[in-house]
Amino acid sequence: MQAPTLNWDPYDLDLDDEPYAAWRQLREHAPVYRNDRYDFWALSRFADVEAAHKEPLTFSSARGTVLENMGNDMSALGMMIFVDPPAHTAMRSLVSRALTPRRVAALEDTVRALSAELMDPLVGSDGFDYVQQFAAQLPSRVISSLVGVPPEDQEEQRRLVDAMFHIEPGVGTMNEAAATAALALITYLGHLVAKRTLDPRDDMVSDLIRAEITDEQGHVRRLTADECTRFALLLYSAGTETVAKLLGNAAVVLAQHPNERAELVAHPEIIPNAIEELLRFEAPSPVQGRWTTRAVSLHGVDIPPGSKVLLLTGSAGRDERAFPDPDRFDVRRNMQHHLSFGYGVHFCLGAALARLEGRVALEETLKRFPAWDVDPGGVTRVHTSTVRGYRQVEIVI
Repeated sequence: MQAPTLNWDPYDLDLDDEPYAAWRQLREHAPVYRNDRYDFWALSRFADVEAAHKEPLTFSSARGTVLENMGNDMSALGMMIFVDPPAHTAMRSLVSRALTPRRVAALEDTVRALSAELMDPLVGSDGFDYVQQFAAQLPSRVISSLVGVPPEDQEEQRRLVDAMFHIEPGVGTMNEAAATAALALITYLGHLVAKRTLDPRDDMVSDLIRAEITDEQGHVRRLTADECTRFALLLYSAGTETVAKLLGNAAVVLAQHPNERAELVAHPEIIPNAIEELLRFEAPSPVQGRWTTRAVSLHGVDIPPGSKVLLLTGSAGRDERAFPDPDRFDVRRNMQHHLSFGYGVHFCLGAALARLEGRVALEETLKRFPAWDVDPGGVTRVHTSTVRGYRQVEIVI
């Protein structure tokens, strides 16, 4: 079933710039793709990616979710993203009590005020870097506020998150600079957890410390200090990085589709739907790694147990089997759901917050800047094996 010349290399910068033709070939000719060089399999069709998300005990997250760090059992690290059911179920229940719909909804005024604070000084300018001056700043400040990081520490922690995604040829994010930044951030958050244990505040870290559930045997379960720290790290890094990529993608895609952008200016009530279309059209996290715990047979291909499998969410979002005319960007598209937040038990816990930030950010952007162009010489893409988006997007007003 696999075409002999077919190749998808997650570290190929040219392919990462324009992956959709390659992914279309995978969906058509090799829906179960094998890459011997990096020792992984890849699923590219919507139905297959969705089904894999629904089977976490077969497609496990316990051995990592990013290609370059997959292999060793990571479930003991205490990070929910690397824990499978049933332990994941209890941990997610605890964590969800700190990230409640009430707490997320209450952040709307904060998100809107921060958006205005960042954008108002730019009104009247000829242009600016939409990512560095807005898209990367907003989610970092929102997450900082949610977690409980004091204002004077927020910019330094944002720089650490950026450094955690530093990449080097041949090793990706598994390099000394990224590891040093991750250690510094987790050390800082560990100190914050210790402070909030002694002096609780109205923030998510304090809620994590207080959260408890009673299991079927009547035992009370709480997150340990280390689990609180590692979940704060996960939310901090993922919440900062992926929303920044969503907004950077929005700046580029809407400039490429001025009629769709004009539709949003005229009808801001459809911006929530536009956010879903942006997530489908340009997934900020287009690749998720899983590890097979048993043999899997799919499309006549046998994947052995103990295999690395990449779920190509970005490809699934452009699957013509799931979305009519999938390469067309349509802010009024009617779709049942996409997979850009994952699916099943590992569905992104911060999805509601990301949607809120995306909606408000786009509303506030279009109020001030109903039209813009992108300077082709002022665009820099971030290349990793799992996150896709822009580090720099210079827009011209």
